[in-house]
Amino acid sequence: MATALECREALTTFSENLGKATGNAKAAAQLDRSLSCWISDLDLTFSGQLRGGRIQDLVEAPGKPPAKAQIRLAMKGDDLVSLVAGQLNFAKAWGSGRLKLEASILDLLKLRSLL
Repeated sequence: MATALECREALTTFSENLGKATGNAKAAAQLDRSLSCWISDLDLTFSGQLRGGRIQDLVEAPGKPPAKAQIRLAMKGDDLVSLVAGQLNFAKAWGSGRLKLEASILDLLKLRSLL
């Protein structure tokens, strides 16, 4: 089972990868939206702001997200680490229910180029 530190590092790596995005992915990374990622097996939520092509103001808190972010992810810690490392395909994880993503339809359309 991934630790809270490993999950934070994965989100930091994901943020750095967003900053390097090009083309359609770069445009999607430029969204200004609140973001939460609930790590179900740790019962821990990371929250921040997707802004300027990066995840900013990342904080962690125990339990489920206290407020409804505009982009919401939920998964196990191992899946987050594997996803960021490129060992887990986003579409397969989402389709099988290992990963949950909630956002507005417009945001989902923009985010698809990132995922």
